[in-house]
Amino acid sequence: MELLRFATAGSVDDGKSTLIGRLLYDSKQVFEDQLEAVERSSMARGDEYVNLALLTDGLRAEREQGITIDVAYRYFATPKRKFIIADTPGHTQHTRNMVTGCSTSDLVVLLVDARNGPTEQTRRHATVASLLGIRHLVLCVNKMDLVDYDRARFESIRREFDNFTTRLEVHDVTCIPISALVGDNIVDRSLEMKWYDGPALLHHLEEVHISSDRNLIDLRFPVQWVIRPMSAGGLHDFRGYAGQIASGVLEVGDEIAVMPSGFTSTVEAIETADGPVEEAFPPQSVVVRLADDLDISRGDMICRVHNRPFVSQDLSAMVCWMSERPLAAGAKVVLKHTTRWSRALVREVRYRLDVNTLHRDQESRELALNDIGRVELRTQSPLFYDEYRVNRATGSFILVDETSNATVGAGMLLRHAH
Repeated sequence: MELLRFATAGSVDDGKSTLIGRLLYDSKQVFEDQLEAVERSSMARGDEYVNLALLTDGLRAEREQGITIDVAYRYFATPKRKFIIADTPGHTQHTRNMVTGCSTSDLVVLLVDARNGPTEQTRRHATVASLLGIRHLVLCVNKMDLVDYDRARFESIRREFDNFTTRLEVHDVTCIPISALVGDNIVDRSLEMKWYDGPALLHHLEEVHISSDRNLIDLRFPVQWVIRPMSAGGLHDFRGYAGQIASGVLEVGDEIAVMPSGFTSTVEAIETADGPVEEAFPPQSVVVRLADDLDISRGDMICRVHNRPFVSQDLSAMVCWMSERPLAAGAKVVLKHTTRWSRALVREVRYRLDVNTLHRDQESRELALNDIGRVELRTQSPLFYDEYRVNRATGSFILVDETSNATVGAGMLLRHAH
């Protein structure tokens, strides 16, 4: 079964927890004892209904105990698909947490209160989703029961949001009028909104086409581990290269090149945990054996002879800054890209992006906590990379503080710097 990863985003009190609770409940993913506990909690709080938001609010209590959980994950499945939901925080000061939750997502569900329409938060979250290369956005206009299921109100919100997203690189935007509290258009079509002829949310999540989002053209196989005879159970002539296929398709018999040496060879065998296969594709983890005994080590990259990544020490990237200490020119960090680590120097902060208006603040010379901006970097050793919008796997990196070992930034590589 295909797996769809999606993130929920929206302002505080727009109903994200209720929406997830309703999805789990209406798709029969909630155990009876869980439901009984939620019913008891709802009565104790004085709610007049079963508060499905409490299904996901167990994590809120953990936060109150001082345990930091940035993004809450929920898993469920239907006969058609498996799902992983990343419930991301709504506040402005948690932009970095939203970046974390969305970085592995195929789709973002954005919630808007029908009474308020799109807010600054809505625009921020849509912009971040676009920057992260997410191709599918679903705008759920929630609380339609509080505006008497008014079609004109829904159409007005949809037009406003469509006008904003035309400035973003998001090509698939779907708008659905819902009531998470009552269950309108979540799993079942609403009887109150017969004027709406689109799909319910769950049906859309089951059917949205994501397989073509993955890059199956550019072969990129970053080597994570070299398996030598000693570690191969006494096979004296065994030499394999283990890692995860980042993009493209690798087949036995393919002619390949190895970066940075440029040496070429042929794929002799592809091994998996379940035995040998004739071809491998992302995100499979495999061991590749080559016909020639080449000098290959961790951090090298296997690609096609006539389709190679950029190779450069000078990088240009959009960076989301995640540290209390601002980022400015002259800063030294450690950069992790695929399986490769390198020291890096920040040469320049080109501009800070205002994610609400998409305005580029050229005067800004530093990035503060939760800021996103364009940064020029120089690494100690060359990276083999692609532009982020073409290849999310080889176009992304993280920045790590040398002294504390904390992750302080996430980056998306732009076109070749020179």
